[in-house]
Amino acid sequence: MVNRLDIQNVSESALVPKQELLQLWVDSVLKDGSQNSEIVIRIIDEQQMAEFNKQYRHKEGPTNILSFPFEVPDDIQSDLLGDLLVCAPVLEKESCEQHKFLEHHWAHIIVHGVLHLIGYDHIDDQGAEEMEALEVRILKTIKINNPYEENSKL
Repeated sequence: MVNRLDIQNVSESALVPKQELLQLWVDSVLKDGSQNSEIVIRIIDEQQMAEFNKQYRHKEGPTNILSFPFEVPDDIQSDLLGDLLVCAPVLEKESCEQHKFLEHHWAHIIVHGVLHLIGYDHIDDQGAEEMEALEVRILKTIKINNPYEENSKL
């Protein structure tokens, strides 16, 4: 199995993780997969994220990540799972406000986004509990504490 990443960094932030770390975090979610996959990660700034958030979620302001699963037509062969839009400045702000290591917050958000691409969601309480538990298990495999607990913070 090969997980290919296409990283498109159009953010002005200097605090974007290296491709090797992004790859590790994606692989930590897809490690049990038996097929090749491809994901596009586009790192953007707040203005662009606010525009996407308004257009696709009808919400004002930027958010940390948006996931766009690729719906493969029946007659097309593709390894593309979808696109992740990540807002670097929002992650930096959240990391400070939540007293978390920035790298750990990035890992959590990437894991969260990849789970969306493979079909997980948190629309209802049951889905949210299942997704959070899976995030915690995956992050533990890469030595990152539970992001939902106080002990995961600085």
